[in-house]
Amino acid sequence: MLMPTFAIRPAQARAPSCRSCPVRASALFGALDDETLDRVHGRIDTVRLQADALLYDAGATGSHVYTVRSGLVRLERITEAGDRRIVRLAGRGILVGPEALLRQPYGDDAVACTDVELCRIPRALLDDLGPDREPLARALMTRWQAALDDAARWNAEFGSGSSYWRVLQLLRHLVDLAPDGDPIWLPRREQIGMILGMTEETASRMISRLRREGAIEFAGPREARIDPERLEDLRRQAADE
Repeated sequence: MLMPTFAIRPAQARAPSCRSCPVRASALFGALDDETLDRVHGRIDTVRLQADALLYDAGATGSHVYTVRSGLVRLERITEAGDRRIVRLAGRGILVGPEALLRQPYGDDAVACTDVELCRIPRALLDDLGPDREPLARALMTRWQAALDDAARWNAEFGSGSSYWRVLQLLRHLVDLAPDGDPIWLPRREQIGMILGMTEETASRMISRLRREGAIEFAGPREARIDPERLEDLRRQAADE
């Protein structure tokens, strides 16, 4: 079992409070009023990870859930055939590790795609909220449904069609996850294969093709800029083939 690798900044050392958090509206605690939020935010830690650092591994029994404040986290698992697959990407405002709320082991390895900052929320805090927990219960149900919808989307968009079509769909998804105007996180070729169920060589060919076609431009070791209009043109053409 792998051990988590991250740095924790204690809650009392944080300058910004949960009330002024830029992802509050989409985060779990956005359901709480200001008074309740001010009362509980001192029990929430900030976790920072570098790219490719492990947050937690599958099978571990955790006592915390996490909200992504910045960056991107990938959820990985081993299939029955022994293949490692990336089954979900979590961006800003997304809840990670909800299994801990049910006292169940984490279902996947959670790994940073980029440098990441998260809020680490103890399960005991949610248990202690008492009457204030009802808004959180509704928010949790919404987030679990969103996770189910996301899983269905992955199966529908990334599980069928040509290799070219699936890479186009993945790039559009990565654009949706990136803050407006920022480069996207560009997975390594083997990681594209882990998401889309294709070989590293096929993934490399598809990225090279899209670069020639003007949809993607490398912006760093693991970053790329996407021309959204060109990407949509290519998606329309591929859908008509």
